[in-house]
Amino acid sequence: MGMLASLDAMWEMPAEKRIFGAVLLFSWTVYLWETFLAQRQRRIYKTTTRVPPELGQIMDAETFEKSRLYQLDKSTFSFWSGLYSEVEGTLILLFGGIPYLWRLSGRFCGYAGFGPEYEITQSLVFLLLATLFSALTGLPWSLYNTFVIEEKHGFNHQTLEFFMKDAIKKFIVTQCILLPVSSLLLYIIKIGGDYFFIYAWLFTLVVSLVLVTIYADYIAPLFDKFTPLPEGKLKQEIEVMAKNIDFPLTKVYVVEGSKRSSHSNAYFYGFFKNKRIVLFDTLLEEYSVLNKDIQEESGMEPRNDGEGDSEEIKAKVKNKKQGCKNEEVLAVLGHELGHWKLGHTVKNIIISQMNSFLCFFLFAVLIGRKELFAAFGFYDCQPTLIGLLIIFQFIFSPYNEVLSFCLTVLSRRFEFQADAFAKKLGKAKDLYSALIKLNKDNLGFPVSDWLFSMWHYSHPPLLERLQALRSTKQD
Repeated sequence: MGMLASLDAMWEMPAEKRIFGAVLLFSWTVYLWETFLAQRQRRIYKTTTRVPPELGQIMDAETFEKSRLYQLDKSTFSFWSGLYSEVEGTLILLFGGIPYLWRLSGRFCGYAGFGPEYEITQSLVFLLLATLFSALTGLPWSLYNTFVIEEKHGFNHQTLEFFMKDAIKKFIVTQCILLPVSSLLLYIIKIGGDYFFIYAWLFTLVVSLVLVTIYADYIAPLFDKFTPLPEGKLKQEIEVMAKNIDFPLTKVYVVEGSKRSSHSNAYFYGFFKNKRIVLFDTLLEEYSVLNKDIQEESGMEPRNDGEGDSEEIKAKVKNKKQGCKNEEVLAVLGHELGHWKLGHTVKNIIISQMNSFLCFFLFAVLIGRKELFAAFGFYDCQPTLIGLLIIFQFIFSPYNEVLSFCLTVLSRRFEFQADAFAKKLGKAKDLYSALIKLNKDNLGFPVSDWLFSMWHYSHPPLLERLQALRSTKQD
């Protein structure tokens, strides 16, 4: 009866209070759900202290324990940073942080001679202040994650000076993109008339395609060094594989990811007949700088007595090496190119743009509702930027959660299909060993709670992928 009375009282409130209460309620509901899932997975990290029998052939006890402790530390960090983020967001809403920042940006504009009629200018100042606040409040968490957790587990290769320069550079580059794009979007919405949502959607589509096209050539090199993959057997085999599946490859780059972290990756980018492949140096066993002087670092220098190293020492050095052999790198690329050949990239773009169009359409329907603005403290004005923030971030939250889960399920399906494509290329055995090595190098924990995995994992768990590959793995 008490709960029903509370619900009745809630519905008797003014519309703006109901909206505000619903936003806070949903936000904390999602947070508690995520915390529940995280605790289930954390229990796995705590209780699974020995390598399960089904993992005995692919993971040694030392690596298993390292990955368990790494993931346990990440889980603890995620709990506290998530709690802070939720409390911070709630306090901002309860104490009117958004309207305060809007008024503050208006005062700054006033000092520069821009009155209330310059809404777009005020919106840009608001964005600058909001992103600056976010960067400053997130900095301690980022520092702790990089220099405590990642450092503790051997992944961090950054100095504090490098980290701070990188953070400042990222902030500046972000503003150089965010502010002009936002100003044009707001202008289009204001002059677009009844069908502004179509023009706004088309504009964001063009911007996203342009950014994808120029990112690796003009933006990413501002942060990392990209060099062409040297001529040799690996490059030749990559070109042959690309030609065999009609992938229009133009260049292959190696990015110096090792100056930041030991984590490895590979990806391709570009449109139409201009595709490029990017390999992290940490992915390549023969290329990674992390493998240089591996014997000296391990205290296992080669013997010079003419008898050669013992088999035990060779095995230990090999086990400590990072990255994949050329055959395994080709298998990983076979998987990545499978995403292209099977149309996964295009399908994701189509889904993203359909969602974007729907959101802009619903935004056009809701933007005139004064109670939405009043719910967040805007009683006398209805700035377009604030409308975008309220509707896209808060009102669409339930829809975004459902969409995110559906995309996670679809992503896992795509990953299995890409693995199957690599298998058809005759890469099953090499992909099998590559997945094990990448899991080891990145200290991935191969045991997961089924509910946590279902909700969060965009890639299938390691054992499921290996099982699918094992069924037709070449001997």
